[in-house]
Amino acid sequence: MRTSLIVLTYNWPQALGLVLQSITKQSRLPDEVVIADDGSTAATRELIETCAATFPCRLSHVWQDDLGFRAARARNRAIASSRGDYMILLDGDMLLHPSFVADHLALVRQNSFLQGGRLRASEQETTQLLAGKRPRFDWLLDGQFDTKHEFKRRHAFRAMWLARRAARRGGNVMSCNMSFWRTDLDRVNGFDERMQGYGSEDIELAARLHNAGVRQRQLKYAGLAVHLHHATRAPPDPHDLSMPNNRLLQATREHHLMRCALGLDQYREEFEQAPSDLRKKSDVADWQR
Repeated sequence: MRTSLIVLTYNWPQALGLVLQSITKQSRLPDEVVIADDGSTAATRELIETCAATFPCRLSHVWQDDLGFRAARARNRAIASSRGDYMILLDGDMLLHPSFVADHLALVRQNSFLQGGRLRASEQETTQLLAGKRPRFDWLLDGQFDTKHEFKRRHAFRAMWLARRAARRGGNVMSCNMSFWRTDLDRVNGFDERMQGYGSEDIELAARLHNAGVRQRQLKYAGLAVHLHHATRAPPDPHDLSMPNNRLLQATREHHLMRCALGLDQYREEFEQAPSDLRKKSDVADWQR
């Protein structure tokens, strides 16, 4: 099973550098890493080109113009360019436990996707991590554990026997740590690119997958990642129906929609020349720029 790790980023190369470093330390490397870049400046491209020279697997960069928050489009283009059978989605501010990729793959099941969480580092801890401190993935982490929808301090340890039990249930949806079969993403046509601006594009995708018979399984006590602190862009009321994204989400739920019209399939021709052999390492590919 070929595995693609899709990393979303926007103008934080220092954080992305630490994410890439944590990927190189995985006990089970992905077969490729694709950076889904939502319009970063040249500093991010230069970082990726430098890392690609010595990276232990294929590392590529899929960039788009900076026209506002377009995470759905950035991820779709990265997924379309990838060649894995299984997709792990990650945000570019998540530092990975060495078993992160292995844990996702150990809990893969047919007709389901995995939803992980995050251990939120405090502002002080983030400053130290950016300065070179080694991340920790246990209850001694200086973190924020009292926020709604986040992992609690009791979740800050790895135990696969607990992870297997927790995976029987669903949970909250956060695209910073999710994984899917490529065939399931193709079935629903990936993210709905009508959803621009912050919020709900991942929840809407999960709703269409559910409508298509793909169930959500929780990834807890495994697939651990530390989230670097930054100012939030979340709206005061994430359920506010005056927001266009939430109205699209509501329509998906009410009408049991399974497939979006503006999604993955529009990039088939653009990326049809992508290299198919992931066993061969390559630098950042010009055709993806």
